[in-house]
Amino acid sequence: MYTKKQIAKTIDHAVLKPEQTNADLKANAEMCIENEVFSMCVKPCDINAAAILLEKSDVKVSCVLSFPHGADATVVKAFQAKQAIEDGVDEIDMVMNIGKFLSGDFEYVVNDIKAVVEVAHQNSILVKVIQESGFLTLEQIAKACELSYEAGADFVKTSTGFGPGGAKPEYIDVMVKTVGDKMQVKASGGIRSWSDAVTFLEQGTDRLGVGSTEAVLKGGKAEGDY
Repeated sequence: MYTKKQIAKTIDHAVLKPEQTNADLKANAEMCIENEVFSMCVKPCDINAAAILLEKSDVKVSCVLSFPHGADATVVKAFQAKQAIEDGVDEIDMVMNIGKFLSGDFEYVVNDIKAVVEVAHQNSILVKVIQESGFLTLEQIAKACELSYEAGADFVKTSTGFGPGGAKPEYIDVMVKTVGDKMQVKASGGIRSWSDAVTFLEQGTDRLGVGSTEAVLKGGKAEGDY
């Protein structure tokens, strides 16, 4: 059995919808502090504001990078990481270049991730690699995990929440079996209930990406598509 506080401490609360405003950011920061979640995950333009809103709390600031398609040039991703760190981020959730991966250009994928990891680790910042697992077969999910490990990343993560499928138990099973002994695993996308959260944690995930945190922590089920 998990307590509300235990679940909260695994949550990166997502404030990533394109239409979310400064007022939404402030309201979500207050909710994160009240519920003592692990971090609030924001768009790159909101890192500095989030850091100010959360500075008197234990809630960390995480951000997405090259979101949601992972298609920025590698040098741009490295610059984005540098800028995010200057703006006050604690953890970075980068999107793997999905098209290059599906092309079989694994060297590109590794170097792309490594460019961000090198910038981040110089500043003691963790890097999570979002695969967008819904585009991949289970075998490809395993391969993407191996490439993320090879590149030096800290976490593998299922989804942006904007692609197909979201997090699924079979995705997490592959991730945990492939790299669970040497990397952390984050389930993200479509986690809308307490039972969803518990299911993924019992499978061995270390972190949850949740947009409907209040509903999940209250034991309800969130409406909507994120």
